[in-house]
Amino acid sequence: MSPKSHISPLRPARLHAVRLGPRSLAALVLVGAVGVVAFGWPFLAPPESRLSAHAQDAPWLFAGLLALLVAVVAATISESDLGPKAVAMLGVLAATGAALRPIGAGTAGIEPMFFLMVLSGRVLGPGFGFTLGSVTMFASALLTGGVGPWLPFQMLAMGWFTMGAGLLPGAVRLRGRAELVLLAVYGFLAAFAYGTVMNLAGWPFMGGAASNISFDAHASVPANLARFIAYCLATSLGWDLGRALCTVLLTLALGPAVLRALRRATRRAAFETAVTFDAPDRSPTGSTASPAASETVKRPT
Repeated sequence: MSPKSHISPLRPARLHAVRLGPRSLAALVLVGAVGVVAFGWPFLAPPESRLSAHAQDAPWLFAGLLALLVAVVAATISESDLGPKAVAMLGVLAATGAALRPIGAGTAGIEPMFFLMVLSGRVLGPGFGFTLGSVTMFASALLTGGVGPWLPFQMLAMGWFTMGAGLLPGAVRLRGRAELVLLAVYGFLAAFAYGTVMNLAGWPFMGGAASNISFDAHASVPANLARFIAYCLATSLGWDLGRALCTVLLTLALGPAVLRALRRATRRAAFETAVTFDAPDRSPTGSTASPAASETVKRPT
């Protein structure tokens, strides 16, 4: 009897350009925790806290800390399974997103880059999504001259936005119109969430420009929450609605073609194709089977 080669069956698993190991996951959790504090400190610090007295220093302190933590996350992810093909895809998608951002120039909330972030995060997973969102926002800031103390907040918020798309259910089996509807609904809600989170980055530093809706360091948390909601309704609701509608329309119109292109590129890249060899089998006559006959090929998962 001639020995047979053993080839593992191809499983319908999704390829991930970035695999999150324990260190990467811990770094992301750490950055997320610092981000929650950075964005939500007006509601976390009590009125008698000394943190409110140094409100003018907060953007610089948090911006520097977030920049360092995002760098740590990028370094940790690069030490895992981020190969040259994944780096190339990351660069192409980040450059495309950065080029899409100035098209609408934020007019009426028209920002085409958001739909690309949703689709990319969906296909390539949460680890790649967080990295892509952060790098894209950084590249677009360099392209448009938008570098400032607000940039780390934008990088973190866009990283969350893109990572959320990679955490949506049905990553393997959900396809077609149902998947597009899911992505469109997520894009609509996440566009509002992005605008709300970014409002938190600037709202506490309005001063007395709008006393009825500005942050009051001496007010209670419910009172400041009511002020913040009024601030969002009065200043950014129209922009967030435009961003959400633009994301939905582009997702429904261009989503099928972009998803196919991303999945095709991911399959061709084959980020994780590992080949291993089993121990040689011995035939009944005592001879050793050739290594090629016992080769086991692992498909990318």
